[in-house]
Amino acid sequence: MSNEHAPLLAHGVCGLSVDTAVCGMEGSEGTGEASTPNAVPRKLNTFFGVIVPTVLSMFSIVLFLRTGFVVGHAGLLQGLVMLLVAYTIISLTILSICAISTNGAVQGGGAYFMISRSLGPEFGGSIGLMFFLAKVCACGVYVLGLVEAILDIFGQDPASSSALRVLPQGYWYTVLYSSIVLLLVLLVCLVGAHIFARTSFLILLVVTISLLSIYISPLALTTPLNFLISHQGPGNQTLTYNASYTGFNGTTLRDNLGSSYTVDYSTGKVMSFASVFAVMFTSCTGIMAGANMSGELKNPSAAIPKGTIIAVLYTCIVYVLLFILASSTCERTLLVQDYGFFQRINIWPPFVTIGIYCSALSAAMCSLIGASRILHALALDQLFGFPLAPAAITSSSGNPWVAVLYTWGLAQCVVFAGQLNAIAGLVTVFYLLAYAAVDLACLALEWASAPNFRPTFQVFSWHTCLLGILSCLVMMFVINPVYSSASIILLLLLLLFLHYRSPTSSWGYISQALIFHQVRKYLLMLDVRKDHVKFWRPQVLLMVANPRSSCQLINFVNQLKKGGLFVLGHVKLGDLDTLPSDPVQQQYNFWLSLVDKLGVKAFVDLTLSPSVRQGTQHLLRITGLGGMKPNTLVLGFYDSCTPEDYFLQDPAFYESEEAGGDDFGVDLPSLQAHFPPVRHVESPRWLTPEEYVGIISDAIKMSKNVCLGRYFFQLQGESMGTKMDGAGRIIDVWPLNLLRPGSTSAASVDVCSLFLLQMACVLNMASRWRHARMRIFLCVEAESSDQGWVVKEETFRELLRKLRIRASIKIVPWDSVVQLYGQKQTQDAGLGELGLTRPAPALSEDFLSAVNCLLMEHSAQAAVRFLYLPRPPTHSSQSQQYLSQLEAVTHGLGPTLLIHGLTPVTCTEL
Repeated sequence: MSNEHAPLLAHGVCGLSVDTAVCGMEGSEGTGEASTPNAVPRKLNTFFGVIVPTVLSMFSIVLFLRTGFVVGHAGLLQGLVMLLVAYTIISLTILSICAISTNGAVQGGGAYFMISRSLGPEFGGSIGLMFFLAKVCACGVYVLGLVEAILDIFGQDPASSSALRVLPQGYWYTVLYSSIVLLLVLLVCLVGAHIFARTSFLILLVVTISLLSIYISPLALTTPLNFLISHQGPGNQTLTYNASYTGFNGTTLRDNLGSSYTVDYSTGKVMSFASVFAVMFTSCTGIMAGANMSGELKNPSAAIPKGTIIAVLYTCIVYVLLFILASSTCERTLLVQDYGFFQRINIWPPFVTIGIYCSALSAAMCSLIGASRILHALALDQLFGFPLAPAAITSSSGNPWVAVLYTWGLAQCVVFAGQLNAIAGLVTVFYLLAYAAVDLACLALEWASAPNFRPTFQVFSWHTCLLGILSCLVMMFVINPVYSSASIILLLLLLLFLHYRSPTSSWGYISQALIFHQVRKYLLMLDVRKDHVKFWRPQVLLMVANPRSSCQLINFVNQLKKGGLFVLGHVKLGDLDTLPSDPVQQQYNFWLSLVDKLGVKAFVDLTLSPSVRQGTQHLLRITGLGGMKPNTLVLGFYDSCTPEDYFLQDPAFYESEEAGGDDFGVDLPSLQAHFPPVRHVESPRWLTPEEYVGIISDAIKMSKNVCLGRYFFQLQGESMGTKMDGAGRIIDVWPLNLLRPGSTSAASVDVCSLFLLQMACVLNMASRWRHARMRIFLCVEAESSDQGWVVKEETFRELLRKLRIRASIKIVPWDSVVQLYGQKQTQDAGLGELGLTRPAPALSEDFLSAVNCLLMEHSAQAAVRFLYLPRPPTHSSQSQQYLSQLEAVTHGLGPTLLIHGLTPVTCTEL
């Protein structure tokens, strides 16, 4: 093969740049596709590549400014329960992150990259945008937290005469200070983000020193301290509280064990378990930092699981110790009424102040840079089209400055909330939804049993993924049902939007893997030995020579299948021994694009064969699997009519389209060029009459029902864009063998007649035919002496009643036609007496013309006609005569389906 020596995969490392190392987010070079192997050297070890960014991302303003808030309102016991719940959720998600990230390098976009490449563009794009919004909101939270810490030191306090307290306070002042801080963050991200990244370890060191000072302070401050705390209350009144630091005290610990939810002084709202948990969970939103650095790591398969787990355990221990320290040394009033109480009880308060500023500022920068990288990756993947297109622009150094500006503008809108606690619930809900999506991605990969899903991290199962999804969803609605419902609705809208846009991607679709897995399982359960006539449905193989002249028949059979299997078959003439490669493989995309344009629910099966007859045999034998195999063969009629080019009639096939092509590279000109022009009336045919009739005989020998469709190019209203319900249309059914008048009676119909009735009934149930009138014609000899046709008519009406077929019965006298048939039979009998035997009786032209006139007289107004197809002759020498008889009978009728049924399909029982 031409490509057998091509590279196995377009592989490479993640295009991460150094300017995001601290944030645990991706570099500006991530394009969503594999980069070159030497684009970024893998030089980070577990500590600097995973532990440092993860710990720094999780040590946000909650560490210093909301520990007392959580313990003061929830108490030590419920606070520990919150930690347990939060770390259980993130631990389950960590297992999924480690599994996905060790199954391949994570490139630009982080969580978005993992989800989109696992679940496909629709789900990945929608969750990626939600995760971007979560990062934007988190940036606003950290900025508001930093401003809050600044105002705690420099804000004007009526009860204080300190010269440092010079900054006026209030909602608009808070927004102003937040905007200034956010502008500073923007400038750093646009100009000096790489400098900030290189100082990540130094920042972590400063934060660690601040933590150590907090742990050491109770040992140095052995005497109790009393504080006077004041807040601006309603009506411009000043509320003053007396609060105490007791040092390690058993009574203090006992008093702080239980919960005591009161009014939050910053928002004026009464707190609850859900609202406090929402604030506390914002400290657990940095767990993806290590996984996002896989392209920078020397050994990502070992570093990501080990580093992430160590970092999470470390932060968990830090929070548990802080909760115990706060509840053992500080009265509840101090915890509830002063977010920055750690500064009051520190041996040197600037330690805590520096720690707060460093953690809050670094977290804000991390969120802004990380969100911009997600937006940049979304823009590069072109999932949302023009609105995000500018976000793909980068500077000469690779910094996506437009995406940074986008993110800064949205974060500026977030700071108008004015209070950290006011938007903490929204941030938490967005992050929980993103974590649930990561768990869903891992669950889908596990359930799909894809051979290429081989993560080196094995400490996970579908149980942990499912538990992670459920825990995230439950906590979302516990925190805020309104935010949760709105975020899920937004997610669904984004899913629908992306599904409607149908963006092109070569990432693979997990939905296809899951569908394959389930279809295989259910196909094995579909046992042909358990088939019952009550549940029979048409499963059709329609042989198509050239779709240009067969589209109307394709559309009609699509209505006739009644939820059954519908396969378009085509035989490519040739011999594989004389060809360098199989020419059929390159044709599938064109046929599938044809199916898409026609809007039919059909499969495509092509084969290469020296003859059409042999190829049709192949398709009849091998098409389908198990119980999903064709039971009916449909062919176009073999006549000398000049075919019409459907591609010249339907605007979808000749009007230019702005998209230029479908998702699989087949544009309209290519589709037009692939299928040859329709056959000219004088052009040679690839199929001889003997071969055509032989195909019919082969299908009957293989116990397949056979349908021949003629004049369906005249049928209107079957295209995809047509909206109709069949009102005014007529379906005519002639259930008796018109070419053998004496072969059956009006009362005793055979299997073929019942099959013909069933197919007409199935068509009458289709959406575009459901209001059509169905007429059944019974040909009788009205002039016969016994007048038994009256009884036969009643018998047939009773049969229709039992079969629940709603149709009107039309009695058609055809005595004159039968007489013409009888004359020919007499002549054939005379030839037989002379020893001139014939393999099968020939029919006179007068008889065939009479039958045609009978049909024209009674079925001229019908939209489609169902006729009984006689068995083909045994001898191939009579093939031309057989086709001539069928052509004469159906000449000029309009859309007609000749049917020979072998399958019992009707049942009168429940």
